[in-house]
Amino acid sequence: MKTSLTKQLASVVAATTLTASFALQAQDKPGEGIEVQPLKSSIAEETFQTLLVSRALEELGYEVNDIKEIEYAAAHVAIANGDGTFLADHWDPLHTNFFNRAGGEEKIYREGVYSSGALQGYLIDKETAEEYDITSIEQFKDPEIAALFDTNDDGKADLTGCTPGWGCEEVIEHHLDAYELRDSITHNQGSYSAIIADTIARFEQGDPVFYYTWTPYWVSGVMVPGEDVVWLEVPFSSLPGDREGVDTALPDGTNYGFMPNDQRIIANLDFAEENPAAAKLFEIMELSANDISAQNLAMRNGEDSEEDIARHTDLWIKANRDTFDGWLEEARAAAE
Repeated sequence: MKTSLTKQLASVVAATTLTASFALQAQDKPGEGIEVQPLKSSIAEETFQTLLVSRALEELGYEVNDIKEIEYAAAHVAIANGDGTFLADHWDPLHTNFFNRAGGEEKIYREGVYSSGALQGYLIDKETAEEYDITSIEQFKDPEIAALFDTNDDGKADLTGCTPGWGCEEVIEHHLDAYELRDSITHNQGSYSAIIADTIARFEQGDPVFYYTWTPYWVSGVMVPGEDVVWLEVPFSSLPGDREGVDTALPDGTNYGFMPNDQRIIANLDFAEENPAAAKLFEIMELSANDISAQNLAMRNGEDSEEDIARHTDLWIKANRDTFDGWLEEARAAAE
């Protein structure tokens, strides 16, 4: 009788312990068994930010697939339709048109800011800027100024521009019309990494350079604004599409023609609503521009393999473990 009772109690304790274990595991791994598809553009330097989100999701139990490369416009549509789960590098407001065309807030989850204060615009080498007193892109209407940056002897300045599909090309093309610069500037497009490499080579040879770039990005660690190159201002604010009429001037009054951008994580809305832990994670993760620039510069210096970027990500987590664990704690709490 006692033996039977003892066995029954033991069974109850074992079952209770097992149930508690499952409950603890469910609390610790709210994403257990749920598949996630990360997306990113062709910009290799965005892999780090994307992997960091993937690592956090994996610690929450999600099954994260390999990153799928797809350009921004198509990525927004894929996120809206559920063909992708998240994109870690939605540039707001640069990608406003992509966001709205894909269905906006009715289909895409967008809360929080992943990395803030990104700048974009046009730059030239400081030596030429000072010698000819060039401060504004409007001065390129002067054939003599434009000719300084002519690399193929057609009389027009050659701008190292934006890869088609990134969104920045729409702004540049709009500017060429708005500022009446079509006859003065050629917008050279293609693989940005290739054309900016050529620009840097010309800069290192002492030739004038004229290019578009953004921060955070490794280019500004090689040609440093204020030291090697200078930002050009635009004569007035002018943006295409849904941002028509928006003022692009910075608080100090300078105007580079592009609004300061925040990098944000966007996700499929249905996924976010069904996965509050992941949704909370997307909302609260924050990464400094300095950390992004440092990792990007390491890639520029040769540490650009998949293994290198994965190592950079793991090292960041190790160095910022308290912050990383704080994100996970908040995400798990959201799932309760």
